[in-house]
Amino acid sequence: MPCDTRFCTHLPYTFMKVSLFVYSCIFWILGSCILGVGIYAEVERLRFKTLDVIFLAPSITLILLGILMSFVSLMGVLGTLRDHMTLLKVFKYALVVCLILELMGGILALAFRNQTKELVNKNIRKGMVNYYDDLDFKNILDFVQKEFKCCGAGDFKDWEVNMYHNSTGRGPLAGGVPYTCCITTKPNEVVNTMCGYKLLDKLSYDVSNIIHTRGCTDAFLTWVIDNYKKIAVLLLVIFLPQFFGVIVSHLYIARIEDYIERQENQNAEASKWTQWYMPVKKR
Repeated sequence: MPCDTRFCTHLPYTFMKVSLFVYSCIFWILGSCILGVGIYAEVERLRFKTLDVIFLAPSITLILLGILMSFVSLMGVLGTLRDHMTLLKVFKYALVVCLILELMGGILALAFRNQTKELVNKNIRKGMVNYYDDLDFKNILDFVQKEFKCCGAGDFKDWEVNMYHNSTGRGPLAGGVPYTCCITTKPNEVVNTMCGYKLLDKLSYDVSNIIHTRGCTDAFLTWVIDNYKKIAVLLLVIFLPQFFGVIVSHLYIARIEDYIERQENQNAEASKWTQWYMPVKKR
């Protein structure tokens, strides 16, 4: 049965307004938290030593992501509260642009996977140069090497780029690799921190029973292929909220435009009837 009550007429508008407002607020809060974590991490990083290539720092990535999320979400919050068409359209098109860039980035990365792999390896090697100077990068690489059972970017010989591990050095680490590259046979096993001593000048076959010789880029790609279901779920978690925001904002804008058009038609109709019935004053 059709619903002609005023409540039912305004239900779609109210539902979309509340949904878009809650959606924008959640991402605004999330973006602010990411920004705060990024700023804290950057302050802590600067207490030690700054990387030569600043965009290698994870804290910079968090700060940029937090700023982008906070700005775009703020447009959605203000636009929804005030029914401001310009802000709502900025919010919608910003989400669309982000989605397109993400999809294009994924497609290009797959189409040029060899170049992408080499680019990743190149940036990891840049970070390895400052391995002991930047704790953020060191902790991340140590975690990756232990969890993915790998060593270096392309292979374990990438550690030649680090001044402390380079074979021409004179320190105790010269010609070796970090202990996080070493093979462990028992959980929570205490690893000898010098287990990678003087291994860079040997072949992979000769050290395969002591350290992990494959690079972390290949190890990560292998993990992605083996866990494609988890990756698919992760991609859905990333993309679906953005699709939801685009769809709801589009419907909400369309609803407001329909209301404005209806009001203009009613005003035009009222003006026409007013002119028709209003008597003409005689001079």
